Amino acid sequence: MENVSRMKELISRLNQAAKVYYQGQGEVMSNFEYDKLYDELLALEKETGITMNNSPTIHVGYETISELPKEQHVQPMLSLNKTKEPADLVAWLGNEQGLLSMKLDGLSIILTYENGELVKALTRGNGEIGEVITNNAKTFVNIPGRIQYTGTLIVRGEALIRYSDFEELNKQENVEEQYKNPRNLCSGSVRQLNNEITAKRRVHFYAYNIISIGDEISFTKKKEGLVWLVKQGFEVAPYREVSASNIEDMITYFSNYVKQSDLPSDGLVLTFDDVAYSATLGRTAKFPHDSIAFKWQDELAETTLREIEWSASRTGLINPVAVFDAVELEGTTVSRASVHNVSILKELKLGLGDKILVYKANMIIPQIQENKTQSGTCVIPDKCPVCGASTTLEQEHGSVFLLCPNKECYAKKIKLLTHFVSRNAMNIDGLSESTLEKFVADGMIHSLTDIFYLEKYQDKIVEMEGFGEKSYDNLIESIEKAKQIPLANLLYSLGIKGIGLSMAKLIAEKYPYPITKMQEITGEDLLKVDGIGEVLAKSFVRYFADKNNQEQLKNLDDLLIVSYPEKKEHQPFAGLLCQRRTRPDPKANAARSQIRSRPQVGRQITHTEIAQKPCQKRGMQGLVVGRLLTRLPADFFREFLQLTPHIAPLSHTARRNEVAMKLFGELSIACLIGALGLEPIPNADIAQEVT
Repeated sequence: MENVSRMKELISRLNQAAKVYYQGQGEVMSNFEYDKLYDELLALEKETGITMNNSPTIHVGYETISELPKEQHVQPMLSLNKTKEPADLVAWLGNEQGLLSMKLDGLSIILTYENGELVKALTRGNGEIGEVITNNAKTFVNIPGRIQYTGTLIVRGEALIRYSDFEELNKQENVEEQYKNPRNLCSGSVRQLNNEITAKRRVHFYAYNIISIGDEISFTKKKEGLVWLVKQGFEVAPYREVSASNIEDMITYFSNYVKQSDLPSDGLVLTFDDVAYSATLGRTAKFPHDSIAFKWQDELAETTLREIEWSASRTGLINPVAVFDAVELEGTTVSRASVHNVSILKELKLGLGDKILVYKANMIIPQIQENKTQSGTCVIPDKCPVCGASTTLEQEHGSVFLLCPNKECYAKKIKLLTHFVSRNAMNIDGLSESTLEKFVADGMIHSLTDIFYLEKYQDKIVEMEGFGEKSYDNLIESIEKAKQIPLANLLYSLGIKGIGLSMAKLIAEKYPYPITKMQEITGEDLLKVDGIGEVLAKSFVRYFADKNNQEQLKNLDDLLIVSYPEKKEHQPFAGLLCQRRTRPDPKANAARSQIRSRPQVGRQITHTEIAQKPCQKRGMQGLVVGRLLTRLPADFFREFLQLTPHIAPLSHTARRNEVAMKLFGELSIACLIGALGLEPIPNADIAQEVT
């Protein structure tokens, strides 16, 4: 267990060091220290037989599939009977010993290991048949890809996204496109067809119990199985041993623990610890008899509904927000809660003056649980509260939404402009929502492109309250910088309904077209992008088909310098995750040793020298090129072909030869220059090709 803990510590330190180093943020440790820790990790992995998925010693390849296959579970994945009363748990447990664990709020997953390797991962599905997500599970942050035990092992647990990672991911999205909660994000992440997306979402796995294990291993207590899983490299859901005498105290303990925990939780699970006793209890068609779930009693507060605010968004949606007398919930003061849409408003039968019960969903998001008086007197506005245009009702995914169809709606314009200049869009400092309101009111801004002509109003802006010469200069400088922008950020900045930054990146990679040519992309084309369904495809196509939008895009195209991503299928190293080293392999190590023993040509190039070259980015490209240039091209070519069969995806002969031939000519010239005592560093383009 100590070895596993040390491995996880080393993985964390090495990954953090690599992240800082390769992002050009300096160094948190020397190369010597890195190599020392890396070698220690290798030794521990060899000793324990365990390799974690996020270990820097291995490469996890990314893969895209057309659909998720389905497969039947070896035994049904049942749900649990539930209670909200601590006394029920005391009575249920009786005189037996039990384990009380956190009920994590994610997606139930079954993992299967054979010969020490992860071979299959299934979602719960309908309990009988689940979806095969093996490729995605191999990118989960904390599950072992290889374990000591070489028999067949089947483990049940929960895939989840931690609150800290959830918040970090939401920072990358505009408010209107932010994910609602960690559970929904996890569900979508685990079921992706492209496991590179799953990897970016930082999904974790926490084991609950062992479903099946070989006859050579047996446990009398379930706790013994959990301890054994930890020794194999798994993390388990937090738990405590309980009896009838202390179970209520443990419920109190967990109710406090969960408030500070980074793990989303919607309750607790109580199970009998005795394995043999549990086996005698059997099950119903829905529930096992050896376990029961405890749901948290949401802290409720009764209050009075005072107002329904209708908040207009940049996409035209007018969202209802309940305003009520302030109450204390989970240690904070709450006076507002989103009602989400017209359908929920009608279901709750809301009216001003109604007595409502409010709570925080998962102790975070204010919600209305119940309307006790149900007057149903709230009126759906037939006019936009901002521009006065007639509103429309539209149905989507079974829910009814209120919309303002007026393209010139002031609220839509301000929200769109605010989104356009935001950090992940054009990233223009100095244009807050209130500032934009002033500029619009003064007639300086009518459209997105007007932002780039604010120099015309220098005198006017300098005299405005809160501005001056320095603020004006900073604003103009920021606008100038914004004219150079990646395609994905530009797509995101347009505020197309449903297209967040992550989705914009996927579209840009698939279709790196000039912004004025995006109208040529059809709905059928977009459906080929993983994660885009018919609704998003229609939204995208509708935006670029609009004549006014086309004119605006033409103006933007004339103003901006857009950088385009290379299509992945054209990159010879596509799918190769650069690591400092590849997974150890005897043949690869032998070949590597041969290369290191070759005589060197030209002077030795140090890492420091590489880092100081203005044409180089501090990262893998400089390190790799620097080392390669100290070898004869012929030797490099020969040894490259020996090494690469052990480095995915260069195990494919055609790709390996393609890459080697491409690099051979360029590196020959570079090495000749080095031998003559001239500048040995290749240009940035060559470095990029190597990477």
